[in-house]
Amino acid sequence: MSLSNPQNDIFDVLIIGAGPIGIACALECKKSNLRYVVVEKGTLTNSLYNYPLNMTFFSTSEKIEINDIPFISNNPKPTRNEALEYYRRVTTSNKLHINLYEKIVSVEKEGAHFKIESNKRAYQAKQVIVSTGFFDIPNLMNVPGEDLPKVMHYYKEAHPFVMQKVIVVGASNSSVDAALEIWRKGGDVTMIVRGPAIGERVKYWVKPDIENRIAEGSIKAFFNSEIEHITKTEVVVKTPNGEKVLENDFVIALTGYRPNFEFLKKLGVHLSNDGKMLPSYNPNTMETNVSGLYLAGVICGGMETHKWFIENSRVHAEIIVKHIIEK
Repeated sequence: MSLSNPQNDIFDVLIIGAGPIGIACALECKKSNLRYVVVEKGTLTNSLYNYPLNMTFFSTSEKIEINDIPFISNNPKPTRNEALEYYRRVTTSNKLHINLYEKIVSVEKEGAHFKIESNKRAYQAKQVIVSTGFFDIPNLMNVPGEDLPKVMHYYKEAHPFVMQKVIVVGASNSSVDAALEIWRKGGDVTMIVRGPAIGERVKYWVKPDIENRIAEGSIKAFFNSEIEHITKTEVVVKTPNGEKVLENDFVIALTGYRPNFEFLKKLGVHLSNDGKMLPSYNPNTMETNVSGLYLAGVICGGMETHKWFIENSRVHAEIIVKHIIEK
């Protein structure tokens, strides 16, 4: 349910981001009788909503349920649609205070409180939890032609690529899923992989499938290779055997995503300068170097976006609220 407030009203906690971990934080705040609000720039569980339509989770359903609310799935591994239904029902049945389609534009610490401005209203809060994930900013290849309409950094479903020559960049779970789905729907798929093989973290039940399709030649793959240039009709690839020019209709560059580091810097959060961009926080409380400002979920991992996920970061909500109550 949406919640508005007079400008002079002070929340105990304002949570930025209504993904699974933001929802978990809201549930903990409600349990502890804290006055809270969640502000989300998109729809509920916006990142999950933007996942591929047929995505299957790596975790089993009980490992991504929150607040001991059972997640019943028809499959050993739940699907995207099942997860959307679960988190939506958790939110609505608990009447959580969430303002959707509202973007936070500034957060400033003034004395003991935070002043927060969104594109719709102003808030004041004693504590702020940032749980914004990482799915909104793609890692670009930074090559000529990457801005062409045929290049995309998100993949939804295979149908648009039927009978098309498609290059899939990357060898992660998302790249492998896209390559297999598009090939099975009649696309001509070529994978461009920077490393020597399919990624080790690819789902164990999918990895043999993609490796067999590559071995038999159904899906072409260039390993230890990178795209150098993209044109309207071709892609130039640097390979160990020299430069290759490939005829091409679409490029799906699933090269990963990153948290909004500029937003964290504006909040005053210190980031490591070793390339990992790790934010400064106390793992025992999840509080950052800014007193009263907490991090929850995948954003805690900086560029190491594989480090935190729903299964191992859902505990952040309990840790944070416990510390807030103790303070």
